[in-house]
Amino acid sequence: MSKFLISFAEGAMKIPDEDVPAVTGAAHAIVEEAKQAGTWVFGGGLLHHEEAYTVGPDGVVADGAHPDRRGHLAGLAVIDVDSMEDALEWAARISAACRCHQEVREFLPERDE
Repeated sequence: MSKFLISFAEGAMKIPDEDVPAVTGAAHAIVEEAKQAGTWVFGGGLLHHEEAYTVGPDGVVADGAHPDRRGHLAGLAVIDVDSMEDALEWAARISAACRCHQEVREFLPERDE
């Protein structure tokens, strides 16, 4: 099994206010399906990037996301599945539910210690 990050960028969900309850319900249904399938690790939506903090290697803390960051995550899911193909299938379901594109990336394998 491998872990995959499925995520979407801030501003990607462009849905009318009246559709928010339907999108929320559809997204929660996919999460429940992933939990029932045993693939769900964790996930959720994130606050706006301006409500983030950046911590430098020297320990200095600054308000907001790092200015060099080109994109900001708005939501994510981590799943544990057998293959990239399986991850892409889950991403397609999440994409349909959330009505926005999803990025899929595989985590590096965990080191045995």
